[in-house]
Amino acid sequence: MTLAHSEIRVELREVRLSNMPQELLDISPKATVPVLHLPDGTLFEQSLDIMHWALLIADPQQWLVDDSVSLELIRQNDEDFKPLLDAYKYADRFPQLSQLQHRNGAEYFLRQLEARLRQHRFLVSERKTITDIAIMPFIRQFAGVEPQWFEQCEYAGVRGWLNRQIDSELFQSVMSKTAFWQPGDDVVYSIPQGD
Repeated sequence: MTLAHSEIRVELREVRLSNMPQELLDISPKATVPVLHLPDGTLFEQSLDIMHWALLIADPQQWLVDDSVSLELIRQNDEDFKPLLDAYKYADRFPQLSQLQHRNGAEYFLRQLEARLRQHRFLVSERKTITDIAIMPFIRQFAGVEPQWFEQCEYAGVRGWLNRQIDSELFQSVMSKTAFWQPGDDVVYSIPQGD
């Protein structure tokens, strides 16, 4: 979303995580996505690094904020919530607790977000920031584990915030499906030529 927001045109290569192309492994042996490899050899292997890079180039709606609240929310998401989300999503891989117990553990973060969304339209202010963009995909994954439960849960503010992100023109524009990349395929760009 941030690359589109910043109107940065990149070559897209959708890969199957279970069958990573050697070309990706050659530039990024850690075998995770996303990866942004620039022509000068610069390599970004973390979403947040890619977002910061893009926003430093162009930030038409001032998404980039540098404050302790934003940084702490993103840290909590990445370090605390994400492992709990993984345990909730893949409860069969974490049998020491039930899926319900994993969900209950992850809800602490949703309670924090809910409280914030009672104060602001977005997580740190009345406007969307990098914090919203960094956290939204993980809340979307959380909502997708048990969609019926999420639609009826107590976190109406989080649900409304998530739905606004998902329904946005920007999100819809970047979520179009592309075929999995194979060597020799035609180049697919994030922004078509001439746009």
